[in-house]
Amino acid sequence: MTDSKNINNPVGQGGGHRKKLSRAERQNNGPHRNLDRRGAADRKAELVRKMREKAEAADAAKAAAEQPATETDHS
Repeated sequence: MTDSKNINNPVGQGGGHRKKLSRAERQNNGPHRNLDRRGAADRKAELVRKMREKAEAADAAKAAAEQPATETDHS
């Protein structure tokens, strides 16, 4: 009698059994995913830092451009 078909005993597939996956790995939350998330968080933090630096530079340039115009006296 044949065994029932499941992930560790696929019917019609020759060869050995597949590695038994943990519950977290079956839900695509295994240790490899944690590393992916950490890398994504690092990339996002770097992007946010760059955006803040650009915004601060733009604000500083805008303030520098406005400052001489407000200091001139037309009396």
